[in-house]
Amino acid sequence: QVQLVESGGGLVQAGGSLRLSCAASGIIFFRIHVMGWYRQAPGKQREVAATATNGGRTNYADSVKGRFTISRDNAKNTVYLQMNSLRPEDTAVYYCYVDPIAGADYWGQGTQVTVSS
Repeated sequence: QVQLVESGGGLVQAGGSLRLSCAASGIIFFRIHVMGWYRQAPGKQREVAATATNGGRTNYADSVKGRFTISRDNAKNTVYLQMNSLRPEDTAVYYCYVDPIAGADYWGQGTQVTVSS
């Protein structure tokens, strides 16, 4: 059974940094097509923050470009999201996401990121 374990959320002041980690177990890395992060702010729909394919292609929401960096460590089946220059509008629950080559997608339980002004 695939499990995603997230860590790294918390409270930070505007302008600060956080690093999110998501470790996937129960799936071999080459069976994963996309790993990434979505986020959902209170009262808003879940939206993509950043994704990375197993071929190294990355995609970012316009609102985080230049501030967030996604990376994958295939040996550890882990995806990271380095978040710099955080803004209050980045406050949200961040969800790890895995899109396998075949089969259903998987989601983590979510980790809260709160940015104070």
